[in-house]
Amino acid sequence: MRPVTLVRIRGIVQGVGFRPTVWKIAHSLNIAGEVSNDGEGVLVLLASPAKCEHFLQELQAQLPPLARIDAIEISEEESPKQFENFSIVPSRSETARTGVPPDAATCPACLAEIRDPANRRYRYPFTNCTHCGPRLSIIHGIPYDRDQTSMAAFKMCPACQQEYDSSEDRRFHAQPNACPACGPEAWLEERHGQRIETDDPVAEAADRLARGNILAVRGIGGFHLAVDATSQEAVSTLRQRKRRHAKPFALMARDIAVIRRYCDVNEQEAALLASSSAPIVLLQRKA
Repeated sequence: MRPVTLVRIRGIVQGVGFRPTVWKIAHSLNIAGEVSNDGEGVLVLLASPAKCEHFLQELQAQLPPLARIDAIEISEEESPKQFENFSIVPSRSETARTGVPPDAATCPACLAEIRDPANRRYRYPFTNCTHCGPRLSIIHGIPYDRDQTSMAAFKMCPACQQEYDSSEDRRFHAQPNACPACGPEAWLEERHGQRIETDDPVAEAADRLARGNILAVRGIGGFHLAVDATSQEAVSTLRQRKRRHAKPFALMARDIAVIRRYCDVNEQEAALLASSSAPIVLLQRKA
């Protein structure tokens, strides 16, 4: 039997790159042990009790952007295990008592890939990584692992699997990881389900929006109805069909520059619009 330190961490700690961060810190401090998800949150076992304080300091300093620690509980016990290194071990399925992270807006790194013609994820709408992408909208259960999400049906290709397994990659243990070769695909259908033949469904969808059509955009977490907000006829038709005659609709824009054409935006509002939560922000319309 050997002395070990158990660190129980509660909060928004699943699906946010928490276990990979713990793994990297443990390796940098030369600590053996393991980390896993369970119904309570994240459980860390450190085989070097004397380094626990340093480990926790580094964890607070390197907290993933989408994570939030609500509580840390530390206990000592004896373990029969012989730890030679630090590893991420399979999750434990238990009654869920931990938080589920919300979906996060696509991060700048993923956006750069989507916009790069030389990248294998060029214009791929389901691009994500540890720091962004769907979470709450795809989860079926806790602990948060790929087989507990709507991405379970998509087996990662070798390239995505390599990213998932690499501690140096920002997609290290990113559960929704996907690319055009292995993930969900985009296509276009008429209202009765007949597939529309096109080489570029996104461009075709944009063209139909410009012609006043109403689109139901299906993501891996649900549907969004979309129309051209500058078309009074299209907006009126959507209001009639939704029976939403006065309540405002949310508007989407490419970037802050476009928004500033129509609204006054202060620094706080701009920061909210650019944040990972990407909330709907009420703005003052220009005259």
